[in-house]
Amino acid sequence: MQFRENLALALRAIRANKLRSAITIAIIALGLTALVGILTAIDALESSINSNFTMLGANSFSIKHFNEISNEREKPNPPISYKEATGFKDRFGYPGAYVSISSVFIQGTATVKQGIKKTNPNVDVLGVDENFIQVVGYSVKEGRGFSGAELNSAARVVVLGSDVAEKLFSERDNPIDKGVSINNQYFRVIGVLESKGSSFMQSDTRVMIPLTAARSIFPKAGDDSYVITIGVQNAIDIDPAVGDATGLMRQVRRLRLGEDNDFSITKSDGVVNIMLDNLKYVALGAFFIGIITLFGAAIGLMNIMLVQVNERTREIGVSMAIGANRKTIRSQFLIESIVICVLGGIFGIIIGIGIGNLLALVLNAKFILPWLWIFLGITICIITGLAAGYMPARRASKLDPIEALRYE
Repeated sequence: MQFRENLALALRAIRANKLRSAITIAIIALGLTALVGILTAIDALESSINSNFTMLGANSFSIKHFNEISNEREKPNPPISYKEATGFKDRFGYPGAYVSISSVFIQGTATVKQGIKKTNPNVDVLGVDENFIQVVGYSVKEGRGFSGAELNSAARVVVLGSDVAEKLFSERDNPIDKGVSINNQYFRVIGVLESKGSSFMQSDTRVMIPLTAARSIFPKAGDDSYVITIGVQNAIDIDPAVGDATGLMRQVRRLRLGEDNDFSITKSDGVVNIMLDNLKYVALGAFFIGIITLFGAAIGLMNIMLVQVNERTREIGVSMAIGANRKTIRSQFLIESIVICVLGGIFGIIIGIGIGNLLALVLNAKFILPWLWIFLGITICIITGLAAGYMPARRASKLDPIEALRYE
C-alpha cells in the first residue's frame, strides 16, 4: 500500500516537472539505446555467422599449402602437388570420413557464356572431385553433382552457382544438359547449387568442374597447390581425425622426425571463432559506452533530485507533520529516481532492439530478442536510480520538520 502511494507521488512529481524529467529520461534512453542496440546487432551478426558456418560444413577441416620459410629450410614450403593430394586421399582411412580435393585455378577472371548471354568476368572456377559438394556443405538445387566416372574420364561437365545460373538462364529455362562455355571451353550443365547468399564466407558467383578436366583443359591448373578437405560424421571426431591427417600428411610429404610441418590444417570453425572472439571486444566496448553514458545521466539525475528536494521542502515538512517518518520520505525520492531511470531504460531498450534488428534484417538473420541484455539494462537502470537518488533522498529525510514548514 505504501509502495503504491510512493509510486503515485513519484509519477505526480515527474508530470509536474515534465521538461527536466524528459531530458533525464532521454539521456538514460540514449545510453541504453547504445548498449542494447550494439549488443543486439552483435547477437544478430553472431546468428548470421553461425548460420553461414553451418552451411559450410561444420564438421570439416582443410589441409593447405603453408607458404612460409620453415626454420630448417631457406626456401618457401613446396605446394601440395596433385600426386600428394591423391595419395593422401587414397590412404586416409579414418572411419566415416570423406576426403575431397579441390583447386582454384582461375579466380575472379572467368567469363561464362550461354548463347548471347554472358556473366561478368568475375566468376570463380573451381576444379573439384566427386566428394567436394558433400564435404564442404553445398546443396544441389537442380540436377546432381559429379560422379566418379566423370572424374575418371575428365568429362566436360559443370555445376553452376545460383547467381551464374540466374544470369544465363531465365526462370522458364531448365539449365540441365544445356551447354555453356567457360573462357571459350565448352561444358555441359549437370547441376545448379542452392543459393548461400552474399556474406564474407559465401559466394554464389562460382562454377565447379571436375578436377581432372581442369588439369587437362587449363594448363595453369596443374601448377596450383591443391586443397584437401576432410569431412567427418560428428564434431567430436574432428580432433582425432586432424591427428590422423597430420601424421599421414607428414608421411606423404616425407618430413623427417622433428621437422616442422610444411602445410597448415584449418578447422572449419577457425575463422568463425576468431571473428566471434573479436566481437566480444566490440560488446565490451559497447558496454562501457553505455555505462559511461548512464554515469553522466546519473549525475544529471542526482542534480535534478537535489533541486526537487529544495523545491519540495515545504511539502516534505507537511508530510512529516502528518506522520511520515524519515524512511517514508527517503523511499519517496528513491522510488522517483528509480522510476525516471526505468522509464528511460524502457524507451532505450525498445529503440535499441529496433536498431539492432535492422542489422538482422540486412543480414537475413532471425529476429533477435536479447533477454539477457534486456534484464541487464533494467538492472543497470535500477542501480543507477538508487545511486543517483540516494544522496537527495537522504538529504530530504534529514530535514527538520519545523524548519521545513517554515521554508518559502
